[in-house]
Amino acid sequence: MLEEIRIGQLGVIESSRLELGPGLTVITGETGAGKTMVVTALGLLLGGRADSGMVRTGARAARVEGVVDAEGLEGFGAAVDEVGGEVEDGHVVLARNVSSEGRSRAWVGGAAVPVSRLAEVAEPLVAVHGQSDQHRLLRQRAQREALDRFGGEPVLALGAAYAALHSRLEATERELDDVVASARERAREADLLRFGLGEIEAVDPKAGEDAQLAADEARLGYADALRTAAEQAREALSSETGDPDALGAASAARSVLEGVREHDPEAGALADRLAEITYLLSDVAADVASYAAGVDADPARLAAVSERRAALTALTRKYGETVEEVLAWSEASAARLLELDGTDEHIGSLRAEQQSLRSELAEVAQTLSAARSEAAGRLAAEVTAELALLAMPDARLEITVTQHDAEPPASDPPPSGSPLRVADRWLRHTASGVDEVEFLLAANSGTEPRPLHKGASGGELSRVMLALEVALAGTSPVPTFVFDEVDAGVGGTAAVEVGRRLAQLARTAQVLVVTHLPQVAAYADRHVLVEKASDGSVTSSGLTVLDGPAREKELSRMLAGMAESDSALAHARELLEVAAPARALS
Repeated sequence: MLEEIRIGQLGVIESSRLELGPGLTVITGETGAGKTMVVTALGLLLGGRADSGMVRTGARAARVEGVVDAEGLEGFGAAVDEVGGEVEDGHVVLARNVSSEGRSRAWVGGAAVPVSRLAEVAEPLVAVHGQSDQHRLLRQRAQREALDRFGGEPVLALGAAYAALHSRLEATERELDDVVASARERAREADLLRFGLGEIEAVDPKAGEDAQLAADEARLGYADALRTAAEQAREALSSETGDPDALGAASAARSVLEGVREHDPEAGALADRLAEITYLLSDVAADVASYAAGVDADPARLAAVSERRAALTALTRKYGETVEEVLAWSEASAARLLELDGTDEHIGSLRAEQQSLRSELAEVAQTLSAARSEAAGRLAAEVTAELALLAMPDARLEITVTQHDAEPPASDPPPSGSPLRVADRWLRHTASGVDEVEFLLAANSGTEPRPLHKGASGGELSRVMLALEVALAGTSPVPTFVFDEVDAGVGGTAAVEVGRRLAQLARTAQVLVVTHLPQVAAYADRHVLVEKASDGSVTSSGLTVLDGPAREKELSRMLAGMAESDSALAHARELLEVAAPARALS
């Protein structure tokens, strides 16, 4: 809720600070003292229109700040964070500046924001009902949402089920449109995949095959050179012609050392090592001879290897850097081809799902419409009864629940008995149902009900809004209500009823009321007086919270125009005593 409002250089208010709390707060004062400046200040905090005429004469700019207790306000902290503001110790400061040139600036939680973003963040916090304000409940969407909340869990559950089905239907229809629209592209893609898979199947590559073929090609291409090198190496190791060779040299060295072994152990160790070398040279010479005998030039095999490598290279140019990547592409493409080949079946499945969801959606829509109609009757009767107590005895509220009409889509004519055809009418489904909800008011007997903004005067409309808010108390998501001159044209018993209804609403919400009636002011939990002072050339107003005798004195002024009248003071005390049981915080 709003905990505090600070106003500077706004209209006749030079500088004032108003602490607010739960329950009902009334603002009173003499005519011209600036009572409505508080409502104007709230309007600025809500992102309302500003102009230079709001700035106090001689001042450079007007400033309004509001401190909001964010605890329990669902989504408010996230909205503040989204615009770059901060929630400090559970509180958020909203601010608005209006310069004498008409320029306007706004802040949310310390972050400078466009006025439109301030409105988005602050609008859910306060509902203002005044003679010249745009009322939240005048919008048809807000009326439908209010009716759904009044209907309680049965209506809300149906609405949630409908919204979920509608979301599924939209997703299904988007997918169906995409699949149908891309059918030609999908067929072209399938042909390309078939061609590529055919090429790969014809070659039938194996993982790692390209590396082995490269090695084979290198060996076959240099067979003569390899054989000559091996024969020369074998001759150097172990000559068959009697020429000096490595094996003979090693054997001779071993023999020499063996002859002196007995004279020095180290010479014997060297002889042993030469023996090992002799054995190794003998083995290597045998292996080289075997290798030389096995190297054979095979032109046919070389041609086959080269041809196979060329085929693999053609695949890797198109489908991957390596044979392994080509095989991976083949596997993925085969799966994709199965999907593309099932396009017709997929379209059929989506259309069947579409029809099923439409049928189910139509049934839920009809049930939701019936539940809304039943709730509309109860809410209308309750508000009408409230209006009779608020000096509008002949007023009658009606709530109509009608279904959206729509033309059937020419491009996709539905079959006979389509679930979208209800009572031989085409209905336009939206995320909230097929219903248009509208609040209508007949302010006097014998008159036809008209939309709220057309069927009532400013004062009457404020009372209608009060009656609606009282009937919707406990279901409204708005934590703070502001009523400006809700008691216009009301007096006597009706004024007492207005006060009682405001106190009743204040049991579930924070309520701020600008009033000139003592019967209404007596029901307040907090009474704020706007006082006007003048230094001869400049008029200023201040805000004072009244208590005890000061409150009785203000009520007596409102009753008799004389603050010191004994009879008026006695009447003021009587009003406070009568209202005490109904006060929200009593």
